[in-house]
Amino acid sequence: MTDPHDSFSRRAMLTAALVGGGAAAAALAGAPAAQAAGKQSEGGQPGGKKQFTLTVLGTTDLHNNVFNWDYFKNTAYADTAGNKIGIAQAATLIHAMRAERGAANTLTIDAGDTIQGTPLAYYFAKISPISATVKHPMALAMNTIGYDAVGLGNHEFNYGIPLLRTWEKQLNFPLLGANVHDAVTGGRAFTPYVLKRVKTDNGWLTVGLVGFVTPGCALWDRDNVQGKLDFNGIVEEAKTVIPQVKAAGADIVIVTSHSGATPGSSYGDALPFPENASTQLAEEVPGIDAILVGHAHLEIPERFVTNKATGKQVLLTEPLKWGMRVSVMDLELAREKGQWTVTSAHSLLLDAKTVDADPAVVRAVQAGHEATVRYVNEVIGTSTAPLSTATACWEDSAAIDAINYVQASTIKAELANGPAAGLPVLSIAAAFSRAVDVKAGPLTIRDVAGLYIFDNTLLSIKVTGAQVKDYLEWSAQYFKPVTGTTARSADVTNAVTAVAPNGTPDYNYDVVYGLDAPLNYEIDLARPAGDRIANLSYGGQALRPEQEFALAINNYRQSGGGNFPAVKTAPVLSNSQQEIRQRIIDYVVDHGTLDVAVFSQANWRLTVNGAPLTVTA
Repeated sequence: MTDPHDSFSRRAMLTAALVGGGAAAAALAGAPAAQAAGKQSEGGQPGGKKQFTLTVLGTTDLHNNVFNWDYFKNTAYADTAGNKIGIAQAATLIHAMRAERGAANTLTIDAGDTIQGTPLAYYFAKISPISATVKHPMALAMNTIGYDAVGLGNHEFNYGIPLLRTWEKQLNFPLLGANVHDAVTGGRAFTPYVLKRVKTDNGWLTVGLVGFVTPGCALWDRDNVQGKLDFNGIVEEAKTVIPQVKAAGADIVIVTSHSGATPGSSYGDALPFPENASTQLAEEVPGIDAILVGHAHLEIPERFVTNKATGKQVLLTEPLKWGMRVSVMDLELAREKGQWTVTSAHSLLLDAKTVDADPAVVRAVQAGHEATVRYVNEVIGTSTAPLSTATACWEDSAAIDAINYVQASTIKAELANGPAAGLPVLSIAAAFSRAVDVKAGPLTIRDVAGLYIFDNTLLSIKVTGAQVKDYLEWSAQYFKPVTGTTARSADVTNAVTAVAPNGTPDYNYDVVYGLDAPLNYEIDLARPAGDRIANLSYGGQALRPEQEFALAINNYRQSGGGNFPAVKTAPVLSNSQQEIRQRIIDYVVDHGTLDVAVFSQANWRLTVNGAPLTVTA
C-alpha cells in the first residue's frame, strides 16, 4: 500500500481505484484540498454560507467474504473481469479515503447480507458456532475497520434469530432494521436509526443513519421468523421513521436500503410490499438525502431520483457485491442561520482490485479463515465422474441430477413410515452457478459446498400432475424464444419477464427429476412462454393431471422465491429443516461415493418445433 502520510500518493492510489476512471478520476486527482480532504470554508455561496463536505463510505452484500479467497476452488478468487473480493480489500480503500477526506469528516456504513454466503459463514454458524467466546469473522473485521452502522439484509436471518442476535451483540456499532417488528408486541425489533454527530468548524452536524430490509424475509426465512418477526414495507415504514429521525435532531438523513433500485419482486403478489423499493423510497418519502442500495448485486456509481413531494434530488449508489467496490458519497452542505442543507451530492465507486488487503483485518480473521480451509478440504468420499454445471442451464447435467437424487432419496426415506409413503417422489433443483467443476475422484466438503452453495433446507410437498406441468411451464419462462435449431447460450437463457426485468437468473430455472421413474419432457422454444412443455411423461406414460407426487423442494422455493405456482399452498409432507448441502455431505459419507450410474438421467431437452436445439456456449 502507498505511504499513508503521502497525500499525493494517496490521491494517485484512489484515482487508480476509481471504477471507470474518466472525468470522475480526473476530478478527484485535481480536486481542491478543501473538497478532497473534506475541509470547511466560507464563501462560494450567496450570502456567505458556511460550507462543509461530508463523505459517506458504503459497502453491501459482503456475504461473509473476508479475504480474496474462493473456498470452493481452494485458491485466490478470480473472475474474467479481474475482480478481487473481501472486506479486507475494501478496508484498504476505506482507510485511504478517510486519510484523503479526513477521518472526522467520514462515516462508514453497510447495506446488509453480511453473515451468510461462504463456507466461512457456515463454519461459524454450524461447525464452530459463535458464542460469548467465539467471535464472528465479520464482527472482528467490521469492528477492526470501525463501521458506524450496518443495515440488515435478508440473508441475516438464514441461520436463525439466536445466531443473528449473538452477532449483533459482538458488533461495536448498531445493526439497523427500522421495518422489522416484534410479532408479539408490534414494537421495533432492531435499532431503527442512529444519530452521528460530526464536528465541523461551523458547529456540529447531526447525521441520521436509517436501515431498511426487503420484506421478502417473511417468505424466504419463514421457518425462522414466522410468529417472531414481522416485516413492514420499506416505504410504509419510512413514512413513519424518517420524520422521527428528523424530529430527533438529524440535519441530514442517509439510508441503508437492502432493496434493489429497479422495481419488482421475485415473489410476485405473495406479499403486499415490493421486494425492490429503493427508487420508490426516494420518490415517495421526503427528508432522505442519500441511499446506499443493496440486495440486487448491481453496480450503480451514481443515480439521482426526484422526490415527488419536494422536487429534491436524492442520491442512490450501489457498490456491486462481496467487497468488490466501495461507494464514496460526497455531500456538500451549507449552514445558514443554524440550519444545514445539502447543496449538492455526488458519488463514485472505488475498485478493490487496485489495492492489497488491509493487514489489520487479515490479522483479525486469519485464524477463522485457516480453520475453515482445513474443514472444507476434508475428503469424505469419491465421485465416479466429473460433475460440471457449465452447460446445466440448457442441457441435462449429472451435477444437477446428483442434487436431485440426494434430495429425492432423502425425502423417500423421511416419508417411508408415514401416510405419504406410497407417493412417487419428484425433486427440483437449479444450477446456482455455471462454474461448478468437480473432478472425478476424491470428494471434499468444498466440492459439495461448491455444488450447492446456498444454505437452503429441504422440505417435501404434495403436488398433482397438473401442478407439475404448471411448475415446468413457469420454469421454462427462463428461456428466450428461438426459431433456428442452433443458437448461442446468451440468445437462449435469462429471458426478461414481468417479474425479472433484468433477466431471469439461472437459479430460477428449475429442472424436475423423478426418483421412482423418469419424468421426461421437452421444452419447445418455438412456442410461447406458458405453452412450451411437450411430451411430458412419467414412467413412460403421459403424465395424468390427477396423479399425486411428493416433491422434494428447498425452503426458498417453497416459501415463494421465484413465485413458482402452487408450491406455497401445497400440503407440506415433511420439513426436517436440514441444509441440503449437509444432506449431500451425509449421503457421500454414508455411501462413500457419488456414482453417476446410479443417479444420472437424460430426462429433458430443449427443442424448436420438435427438433433438438443445439446450444453453443
